[in-house]
Amino acid sequence: MKTPIRVAVTGAAGQIGYALLPRIASGALFGPDQPVILHLIEIPHDKALSALRGVAMELDDCAFPLLSGIVQTSDLDAGFKDVNWALLVGAKPRGPGMERNDLLKDNGAIFVGQGQAIAKNAAADVRVAVVGNPCNTNAWICQQAAKGVPPERFTAMTRLDQNRAQAQLAQKAGVPITDVKGTLIWGNHSATQVPDFFHATIKGKPVTEVVADHDWLKTTFISTVQKRGAAIIEARGVSSAASAANALIDHVRDLHFATPQGEWRSICVTSDGSYGVPAGLISSFPIRSDGKGGWSIVQGLELNDFLKEKIAATVKELEGEREVVKALVS
Repeated sequence: MKTPIRVAVTGAAGQIGYALLPRIASGALFGPDQPVILHLIEIPHDKALSALRGVAMELDDCAFPLLSGIVQTSDLDAGFKDVNWALLVGAKPRGPGMERNDLLKDNGAIFVGQGQAIAKNAAADVRVAVVGNPCNTNAWICQQAAKGVPPERFTAMTRLDQNRAQAQLAQKAGVPITDVKGTLIWGNHSATQVPDFFHATIKGKPVTEVVADHDWLKTTFISTVQKRGAAIIEARGVSSAASAANALIDHVRDLHFATPQGEWRSICVTSDGSYGVPAGLISSFPIRSDGKGGWSIVQGLELNDFLKEKIAATVKELEGEREVVKALVS
């Protein structure tokens, strides 16, 4: 049997964690022959830790053959000890009347502590995926705090947005989801994100040739993807859980396995200056993985004026967020 991969999940007793953990333990993440050890991390609160015990009990009761062990803790040092993957799902939600800058600062302090604990305790090959919002900036904070961990190991998730865009285009064209390829998200995982239909295809043809309603593409399509999270909160009363967990599975697999030839995936990574995004910002790009731990930003995509304008707006937001939290890691 292979050596187990250790996977830490913060906010493990939350809704996303509840949807995520059985899929990791079942082999959906790393494959049907790869055992895992789950490190379940929660806040040091009696109710949260009690819920965590219940989640662990359910995982035991599933009798997953690939689940080689479970660590339950509220201690970050123990939670990140020797982990190969750190999935940072937990974050403070935005409360009534809370300004975005306040949320950035509150969550920033959380991710400073997590970054420091990862640097101190995780395995030498650790890779970090941030889901807790605002995930791009939280990933940047964690990266800055994790001294000694290579910056390319830190990513944030826009795979959920990519999946949403793919579904919207498939429904509009009346085709199976598998007929839509190359959906892409640029920038921040926020309402300024840029769902790019110009580089996507439907049945091998450009989207703009298949979907005649270009007005819909430039307005309703983009707005629907940008505001999908809010629409789900309005409908369910709580934020996305199953779809977020599914996207996180996709995100990690996108990095762990090699990207199919001729394709790319939307992943927030540290910019090297590509496509006019200032170096150092964590922004969503088209990414290819080599399946050996490395990734690269896909080069050579043409950006028209429409995309350039929208990407500039999301980059401006990312720069503003970074300014708000810089003092936390200075």
